[in-house]
Amino acid sequence: QVQLVESGGGLVQAGGSLRLSCTASGRTFSTYVMGWFRQAPGEEREFVAAISWSGASTFYADSVKGRFTISRDNAKNTVYLRMNSLKPEDTAVYYCAASRAIGIAEYDYDYWGQGTQVTVSS
Repeated sequence: QVQLVESGGGLVQAGGSLRLSCTASGRTFSTYVMGWFRQAPGEEREFVAAISWSGASTFYADSVKGRFTISRDNAKNTVYLRMNSLKPEDTAVYYCAASRAIGIAEYDYDYWGQGTQVTVSS
């Protein structure tokens, strides 16, 4: 069992930056692929980024490539999402998730956090 807690969301102006954090319970964090998803009002939850067990490989949705950076610190059981050049269309609830295997679909992930709201004003 893995429990995930996100933090770092908030209100930011377009063009600004935020860094989200997700801290996991337990001793097995390094055995999980970690991902970030987001869900805007009235929309399906969508993949944002993922990072492999060691952090050597990262994957991004086209909509955030070049603006967002996912990273992890296995010693701190934490995964981060650095978001730069934010746009109003990035407004959503952001969720972190843990998986045993690389994937970009929701069904690839076994554990989910409660989400943190990111609002980007124009």
